[in-house]
Amino acid sequence: MRNETYDLIVIGGGINGAGIARDAAGRGLSVLVIEADDLASHTSSASTKLIHGGLRYLEQYEFKLVAKALSEREILLKAAPHIIWPMRFILPHQKHLRPAWMIRTGLFMYDHLGGRQTLAGSHGIKFADHPAGTPLKPEFTKGFVYSDAWVQDARLVVLNCMDAASRGACIMTRTRAEAAVRGSDGWTVTLRTAEGDTFQVAARGLVNAAGPWAVRFLDEIASLDHTYSLRLIKGSHIVVNKLFDHDYSYIFQQPDGRIVFAIPYERDFTLIGTTDVEHEGAPGNIAIEEDEIGYLCESANRYFEQPIGPDDVVWNYSGVRPLLDDREDNASEITRDYRIQLDTSGGAVLLNVFGGKLTTYRRLAEDAVDQLAPELGNQEKAWTDKGHPLPGGEEAKPQHLFESLQASHPFIPLGMANRMVFNYGTRVMNIVGDAKSLGDLGEHFGADLYAAEVDYLRDHEWARTAEDVLWRRSKLGLRLDDSEQRRLADYLDRSLAEPTKAGSAT
Repeated sequence: MRNETYDLIVIGGGINGAGIARDAAGRGLSVLVIEADDLASHTSSASTKLIHGGLRYLEQYEFKLVAKALSEREILLKAAPHIIWPMRFILPHQKHLRPAWMIRTGLFMYDHLGGRQTLAGSHGIKFADHPAGTPLKPEFTKGFVYSDAWVQDARLVVLNCMDAASRGACIMTRTRAEAAVRGSDGWTVTLRTAEGDTFQVAARGLVNAAGPWAVRFLDEIASLDHTYSLRLIKGSHIVVNKLFDHDYSYIFQQPDGRIVFAIPYERDFTLIGTTDVEHEGAPGNIAIEEDEIGYLCESANRYFEQPIGPDDVVWNYSGVRPLLDDREDNASEITRDYRIQLDTSGGAVLLNVFGGKLTTYRRLAEDAVDQLAPELGNQEKAWTDKGHPLPGGEEAKPQHLFESLQASHPFIPLGMANRMVFNYGTRVMNIVGDAKSLGDLGEHFGADLYAAEVDYLRDHEWARTAEDVLWRRSKLGLRLDDSEQRRLADYLDRSLAEPTKAGSAT
């Protein structure tokens, strides 16, 4: 790595940095991604796990943003069917919050703004005739159903990095940029690894995709003058034991004008979120507050017959959205659209990324590289909108892959086979190989996690800690107890200490 020169250095291993790296590498640019922690370790793994247009943004007249997101929804469903799949949402009607005609109008626009191709349209329902009515309080008699999509958010980041790496990009996690010096024709960036090793790399262009740290990077690392300001908006979620036995999700209107989702999660749980709270502290010091837990429980209790309270929460997570400061007083109404700014005025090319949402990351990346590439002498055209699959997404119908896995490896339990197919897609065969029994998959850490999967994540997906494996590459942290998690951590520590394993992820 020392003294290497790249076309592009990308600062930040969240969804925007990963998407830009993939797009740029696919156009033939040499790319280095620098991430101070693990991939998707902050905002990009703390979402509501949806690929959606944002129904509520229609009320804020964000028609362009909604249309852009809905069109992206179609592209992403095709690119990663193993980690992104259709989901139907139930909107119970409360006429004192929004009249039925307004909801029908909004859903009609939602059905048609983005060129919907594969998902079912919206319509009204009576809860007496629909399974989604069973867990609701009896006063809810009718509502609406519409389509969006679910995504495994942290895996989406990892798969973009894997695809970028397959096209020549270098991905460095747990490596901090300590200084970035801009010259007339290039950047020199000083890096520090987790082990304390310091060295320099050079590039003709630099992308600041540091998310919540984007302004800090300009201020403290690059030491550049600028006029940018971010608002950090904390979103928190809670997970409880499942509250219903069907595959529909709910979108609940709240008296304060916000909406809260209740979504089937990891087979046995329900995910509820999100909050929108102004965050004034450090971006990396995020935790849910008691009043947020109370708000989410109360939001669900307005609708579900079965009440929940703080003692029912089995897990929670929080993250901050780095949104452009548009001087909007209400945090919920700050635009979720992105802004990319190309700066060539001070020497070597710099591109800053501000704002954005998970659903539109691919479009953001394409827009960014469309601006960057000509500055770097690259005339290759955009390519990611053509439905190129992300790693594992080569099989358009994961159900076929599930059936194939069951036929070739019948000893794998159904739940485990389902989880692995909808985590790894076609790459599942790289994990199970020619195993003839569960014992052939190596050490068993608990639940359905075996050493063969851990080794794959270490060698091909940059996983280095038990947290990487249990909370970002999977959500098996919900199923392994403390002793099992410690045993996994010890296993990873031992294996990474081996010289042949320490730098094996590419």
